Amino acid sequence: MIKRELKDKLLQLSTKFPVVSVTGPRQSGKTTLIRSSFPDYKYYSLEDPDIRILAQHDPRSFLGSGDKMIIDEVQRVPELFSYIQTITDEKDAVGQFIISGSQSFLLSERISQSLAGRVAILHLLPLGFTELQADGRTFPSYEELIYTGFYPRIYHSQIDPRDFYPNYLQTYIERDVRLLQNIQDLNLFIRFMKLCAGRTGQLLNLTALSNDAGITVNTVKSWISVLEASFIIFLLQPHHQNFNKRLVKMPKLYFYDTGLACSLLELQSSDQLKTHYLLGGLFENFILAELLKSRFHKGLRNNCYFWRDHKGSEIDCIIDKGDQLIPIEIKASRTFSTSFFNNILYWKKISGDISGNPIVVYGGAMDQNTKDGMLVGWQNIASLSDLA
Repeated sequence: MIKRELKDKLLQLSTKFPVVSVTGPRQSGKTTLIRSSFPDYKYYSLEDPDIRILAQHDPRSFLGSGDKMIIDEVQRVPELFSYIQTITDEKDAVGQFIISGSQSFLLSERISQSLAGRVAILHLLPLGFTELQADGRTFPSYEELIYTGFYPRIYHSQIDPRDFYPNYLQTYIERDVRLLQNIQDLNLFIRFMKLCAGRTGQLLNLTALSNDAGITVNTVKSWISVLEASFIIFLLQPHHQNFNKRLVKMPKLYFYDTGLACSLLELQSSDQLKTHYLLGGLFENFILAELLKSRFHKGLRNNCYFWRDHKGSEIDCIIDKGDQLIPIEIKASRTFSTSFFNNILYWKKISGDISGNPIVVYGGAMDQNTKDGMLVGWQNIASLSDLA
């Protein structure tokens, strides 16, 4: 088992709250992490039809044994949440239940209704590059890493991405999508996902996506919500601070896992990625997803944004630390150019220089402090985790 960075926070919060919730995409390693972290807990998966029937028909007996419990895919039996609330209030003890699920919307909805104030909420994303590095994994190029993706089973069972992702998509469609929404034409939904993959790193234009997919704008909004709720995509929001300039208000679309995006783009090898029109967007996606993992796996919320004005000047990522803003530019090029800092210098000029040390992450290997900011090679992005 590759050691997960979230484990320390998970164990800590289990000594503070009666319930700890772990959500994340299917196959991100939630069950493995939880069961290894709490080996003495009774484990129940509500994916198991027999267990689910028992929980549905006699929830009080199911929960009332007095044992500390792990309940996997708990959103499958929403009736349990009210009973969990009653039990935790009566016992007033920490670490009674560890619950997990792969649909954040359904789980969050039930938590807000029944367990508010009683539960710590954590998110486990696929493996981080830093976790792979800590396990001794090496990659000859960032294209290989982006193409392979980060789902644990790929590494644990040495599965070719060409075999893993089509089967993953089929499982996702059959389980999660049908639970979240009654989508009649699943082939159309997969085509919609492919269109989203083709927009990786781009502004989300709902009307254009609607026209290309042949569905209404409201359906686009609904399906985007499904993909967000099941941790397939995330939308990077524009930074809210306005420096008296007209700013873009649309979010940008990214995938939590670049390997899945590559599969949807029907790439068959990392060599194909090297000349692909979306190489820059996928490299940007890789770095941003790593920044999100560094936050979520410490139990923190997303603090990443982007900035773009009406003239097209853009900062790929702005980390908002409350007292300062840290601008980050992301460049797939392996050769450094001083022009990499141009948009940062422009942004600093109109913002009044309220930033921390600017950063450029690029596809090369050199790390260096320059007069304009810090240059970071892609293999050394672990140094950015301190920004979380």
